[in-house]
Amino acid sequence: MARVTLADVARAAGVDMSTASRVLRGEASQRVREETRVRILKIAEEMQYLANPLARGLRTQRTDTLGIVVPQLDNPVFASAIRGAELEAAERGYSLLISHREPGETATTIAKISRTNRVDGLLVASLDDDEVLRTDLAAARVPFVLMNRILPGAPLSVVLDSRAAARKGVEHLTALGHRRIAHLAGREGGFNARERLQGYRDGLAAAGIAFDEALVGVAGYTAEGGTQAMRALLPQHPTAVLAATLVSAAGAMATLHEAGLRIPEDISVIGLHDAPVARMLYPALTSVAMPTEEMGRVAADLLIRALGGEDPTPVAPLPPGTLVVRGSTGPAPI
Repeated sequence: MARVTLADVARAAGVDMSTASRVLRGEASQRVREETRVRILKIAEEMQYLANPLARGLRTQRTDTLGIVVPQLDNPVFASAIRGAELEAAERGYSLLISHREPGETATTIAKISRTNRVDGLLVASLDDDEVLRTDLAAARVPFVLMNRILPGAPLSVVLDSRAAARKGVEHLTALGHRRIAHLAGREGGFNARERLQGYRDGLAAAGIAFDEALVGVAGYTAEGGTQAMRALLPQHPTAVLAATLVSAAGAMATLHEAGLRIPEDISVIGLHDAPVARMLYPALTSVAMPTEEMGRVAADLLIRALGGEDPTPVAPLPPGTLVVRGSTGPAPI
């Protein structure tokens, strides 16, 4: 059976090819009557029309592909964001090209993807410093949306309300009677690290607890960082720990087990972000759920609308989800 072409669909619908193409691409700027749009879509479905992306790309210089650049593939935060972006892209007729790069490699990755015309736009998550990221993004020749951080001067970004999430975690611990609450912070100087530290301080202040800098250790976003930071904080004798991420919380729990401390009888642990791995830890980790998949979807939506000629309105930080209480938190020891 011969392949159904765009010309076949246009002919059957009684419209010209440019009209059929605009409707089937779902362009926001299209000026087509609703009855015409419905007729074209119905005929395309009945004829089992499938677009030829190679031919269309040569004609329009578009690939119908978005790129997503992430610093970690084994971090549940980015894995979830990728899933959300992929779902949104697929629903809108786009493919998603995933690129992993370590901090410091952003410029090479962005330049390689954008200059070879492999994507129409980029979703970028980065752990690099602001100035490094700003320099790297100058290499992008396509529209972009930042995820999980704000960069002054960048027009579009989608972030989580990490400050509110950290406060919610501390409030859970103070409600259990904890007063010496340690914080495993994110990357020093990073946007999210600042927001979570402030949320930690907000939670302490709300409970009338003075902030003690000696109870804050920089763990970054790895299990190894959580292990090392927790080990350094043990001499401060905290009764509870708020970790900036699920991954660093897992590292902290390993250190506590090695030290012979019981969780939660001797010390409670809570992490930000929730994922299936939280249930696999021993004991299962109490966590503040974060809408990371929604972050990916919203970022992809912003980018696609920008590619369609719209001027999307920046979105407010996405509020945290529920507090998922499991076995790693309990009353403060007497």
